[in-house]
Amino acid sequence: MPRVLTIGEMVIDFLPGSEPASYIRKAGGAPANVAIAVRRQGCDSAFCGMVGDDDFGRFLLDTLRENRVEPCIPHGTSDATTTMAFVTLDASGDRSFTFARKPGADMLLTKEHIRPDMLEKADIIHAGSCSLSKEPAAGATAYALSAGHTMGKLVSFDVNYRNLIWNDDRAAAAAAVDLLKISEEEADMLGGPKALPACTQKYGISLLMETLGGNGAVCFWNGQKLAIDGLPASCVDTCGAGDAFWGAFLTGLLQAGVRKPEDLSAAIIRAAMQRGNIAGWLCVQKKGAIESLPTAEQTEQYRKEFYA
Repeated sequence: MPRVLTIGEMVIDFLPGSEPASYIRKAGGAPANVAIAVRRQGCDSAFCGMVGDDDFGRFLLDTLRENRVEPCIPHGTSDATTTMAFVTLDASGDRSFTFARKPGADMLLTKEHIRPDMLEKADIIHAGSCSLSKEPAAGATAYALSAGHTMGKLVSFDVNYRNLIWNDDRAAAAAAVDLLKISEEEADMLGGPKALPACTQKYGISLLMETLGGNGAVCFWNGQKLAIDGLPASCVDTCGAGDAFWGAFLTGLLQAGVRKPEDLSAAIIRAAMQRGNIAGWLCVQKKGAIESLPTAEQTEQYRKEFYA
């Protein structure tokens, strides 16, 4: 079965529940959510991230196992605690966070945790950039991207509100990335939409994807701009919808036989974008915990209806 390995931070989000002062727990941190989204979409997945040896760390590891995601680091560390984030949603669905229990255990991910056998088993290696802001996790993430690239794997990266991938000390990581996911905010940081096509050539990126809130998604590939229409609030990060999008998108590529950048085509990319858009939209409709990440069957049903 095609396999995605995700690497990065792991926090626990507390989302507002349906009652005042109630919260819904969900695995937070894009790499962990993407791993679960990929598994729900029908591909194999594993997650490499450090959690604390506490109730929240055990909850996160149990959540991975319940969703049949292999935790590459099966036990927590007593040297730090699992980061918690209390999430506030405004009227438009945008999130703000209040963090607690820092320093987070995810900062303690090291290069030694990234074993060669983990990388060998994967068809796609996906990392989130939050870990690039913290050492030693920054070095571990950069190593995983570069090592995966050297092995000939498809390398995916989520900029996630930071453009640290373009810092000089992370040049090797930038050179390793095949698929780059950004949001409107990151697009602005890079000079706006007009500057994005040049980024693919400058950094050797095969595909650069911009998720556009409720307006669908746009990507730049092989000198082409590919866009799809969106459903309301389809790609925003509320309730992990952005992670649902990317998990479904990566799964769509794998199931179409994509294993290296040369395998990409406009038709494959567009179908994967449609699948991601529907998965994000379904996630928003359910508004909640891990169970809000849709299955492949649910996604395909709505994709056929919406993109008929």
